[in-house]
Amino acid sequence: MTEPAALPRALESGRPEWRLVIHGGCGNLDHGLLDAETEKAARSGLEDALAAGTEILARGGNALDAVEATARILEDDPHFNAGRGSVLTYEGAIEMDAAIMEGRRLGAGAVNGVTATRNPISLARAVMDHSPHVFLSRGGADEYSRLRGLEQASQDYFETPERRHQLDELRRRGGEVFDIDVKYGTVGAVALDRYGHVAAATSTGGLTGKRWGRVGDSPVIGAGTYADDRAGAISTTGAGEYFLRIGVAHEICARIRFRQEAAGGADLPRSEAQAIADSVLAEVGGLGGAGGIILVTRRGDALFSFTTPGMYRGEASPAGRTVAIYADDPVGDAAA
Repeated sequence: MTEPAALPRALESGRPEWRLVIHGGCGNLDHGLLDAETEKAARSGLEDALAAGTEILARGGNALDAVEATARILEDDPHFNAGRGSVLTYEGAIEMDAAIMEGRRLGAGAVNGVTATRNPISLARAVMDHSPHVFLSRGGADEYSRLRGLEQASQDYFETPERRHQLDELRRRGGEVFDIDVKYGTVGAVALDRYGHVAAATSTGGLTGKRWGRVGDSPVIGAGTYADDRAGAISTTGAGEYFLRIGVAHEICARIRFRQEAAGGADLPRSEAQAIADSVLAEVGGLGGAGGIILVTRRGDALFSFTTPGMYRGEASPAGRTVAIYADDPVGDAAA
């Protein structure tokens, strides 16, 4: 992508030169529930992902490349439910979903039910960049991945003993597919680059024990993933059945944009953007769902909103990097 030579709007107005915000899922992540080794590994994985995106943004790269690179690191980390480490369907298979979007031209790509692409987020990027479509599903997505020459992997590569154990326990209990009492596994990244453009990426293995070709919100543009330079970029994690019904990612972006337009085009203050995100998540809660979102606004604010005890999350800017898990962990602008 060729960037404009003009001085970026973000630099002209004294805002952060760039910003990267990530998540690795949310849920029943309260103090004392994670053993020390698991917590350390999760924080290390978040740090590695931030480092990958930071390297791109700090040297003047674009937001789209940064969120793809960041998501790939999280997909390769078996501690997160995306790519390697994805949960198993009821039948014991791994089916992955991903979506990516850029806010300059509203370009988007998404895939569902992918079984062999090592990095589904790169397949979503390929759909956006090289196909005439936005969303490819299941066998067609797998075929397109091979046609594009993307790296393939066996189901054995993606599966981990922990995920097999989780499925076995679910079957033993005769439970439903929803991991509501454990953790919503999705990874995501949103970024603002120095040219004032935003992008979002989301990837997931879905829900343990999912059946019948279930599709959650993560790969659905406007529900789990959305980016618009006029407002910001969002990636979600949570009870997809509820996020789909509200169209959470687009809803938040639209409310921010409309509020800015009503104010004559002025950037929305951080507190107002936070209130909008919290309000939309409250609507999800009103339907019976829970989850969280990450948001980077067009002015470079890093925002988090979640209705669970914790969310794997982090942010980076020229000022440094921070990661967090628990609700009372300071991170992003809240840590300043």
